[in-house]
Amino acid sequence: MEILSYEWLMAHARNPADHLTQAFAGVIHTSRRNHSLETMEILGLAEDSFESLMESYFPGALQNAGMALPSGPAAPGCEAMRGEEFGDLLDLLLEYRSSPDKESEWLAFAIATACMGNDHLYQDMGLPNRQILSGLLEAYFPVLFARNSGNMKWKKFFYKQLCDRSGVRACRAPSCAVCGDYLKCFGPEEGPAN
Repeated sequence: MEILSYEWLMAHARNPADHLTQAFAGVIHTSRRNHSLETMEILGLAEDSFESLMESYFPGALQNAGMALPSGPAAPGCEAMRGEEFGDLLDLLLEYRSSPDKESEWLAFAIATACMGNDHLYQDMGLPNRQILSGLLEAYFPVLFARNSGNMKWKKFFYKQLCDRSGVRACRAPSCAVCGDYLKCFGPEEGPAN
């Protein structure tokens, strides 16, 4: 079993049925797969914060792996623009979290990390479906969750929030319902991402 793979983490999980545990395991696994472990801070978290997350959700996993954590810049291997996107997404999520606890902070880092992936957000988080992701967002970021009243796909929704903050209007139609990209932005997230 590969060290820090989804399977490895879930074998060490305090509560494998917990959706937050599954999300953390999925993002750690996919971020390791997409980036070199030697050149990144996992999830963009500082080492002590990552170790705290691991001990809270996957006790003994790091010790059993016999590994030292890497240090380096957040959002590694990405151009400066991707790092800026990561920071903007993280700021958005941290602003809208329901409480300033460590779980919501860790989840914000995990979501921002997963947004750098190429699939639907729930897939980049290693979750089996969008409903689980929506449940986590509703629980930890309820105001932001409620703003997605049109059931827009989550990554597209987050980026739209960033565009709205910056005054960028990508969809010039007066109503999203008449936008040519409507079907790509709304509806079920089944199959490959567009």
